[in-house]
Amino acid sequence: MARLARQIWTRGALLLGALAFAACADKTGHGRDGSERPRAKPAEVTALLPGGGADVESLSRAQISTGSGEILILEPDGSVTTMSLDSPEGRDAFMVTQADLEALNANLDLDLSALVAPDMPRRKTAQERALEEFAARTQPALPALRPGIEIKDEDFIAARVDSLNPERGNDLVEVTANLREGVDAEIGFAYATCALAGWADRNGIAFGRHIRTLSATRNGKLLVGSAFTLSGDRPLGLRVMETKETLRECEARGIPAA
Repeated sequence: MARLARQIWTRGALLLGALAFAACADKTGHGRDGSERPRAKPAEVTALLPGGGADVESLSRAQISTGSGEILILEPDGSVTTMSLDSPEGRDAFMVTQADLEALNANLDLDLSALVAPDMPRRKTAQERALEEFAARTQPALPALRPGIEIKDEDFIAARVDSLNPERGNDLVEVTANLREGVDAEIGFAYATCALAGWADRNGIAFGRHIRTLSATRNGKLLVGSAFTLSGDRPLGLRVMETKETLRECEARGIPAA
């Protein structure tokens, strides 16, 4: 333990020497007294080390040369020990094994639990933050209609659902909806979504993720084409149709789910 303590304090002495050298000049390159040139580094710095004998409480004075790297230790009996950093003794003095560290921890009975606040909340991971930001951008399956827009039964003519990938099943579909001329495009999209919800309910499909919607006027009628991917589990998407919930909203708004 005495050897380990001495090794650690020797490291501390060298660190103090490095700090003393760094303190001779500030970040601007001027001395602390305001002179143009920084102060010269000291030839040596002084530190106190625990003695090398059995009495680890006794302190020995050590002088560290900033030029040669030698350590001069004044022992309690008055003798001087010289140690070079490049010598085997010097390298050994700075070598602390895993066993030494474990022994130090056991003898000092270190308890670092107080360094962590017990009530500190768990920080969210980057993935959790990204998912929350994505969820904040999501929109309901049916769009919010602007104030003053009226929904009339005669606005809705017909709608059908076609598979865009028949060889792989109904995982990708397009809803084509026909509406009366002059109907708002948002109502047209809502009609296509409600038509999909009715079709998905009859086929036992729980979710549809909106891909894209195109609209055009043909023969005086509004034609809307909306593509969706279908799945049994809720997918990631900015606009997801949940079949049962969407059907209830369509009925509340008076939009047919053909």
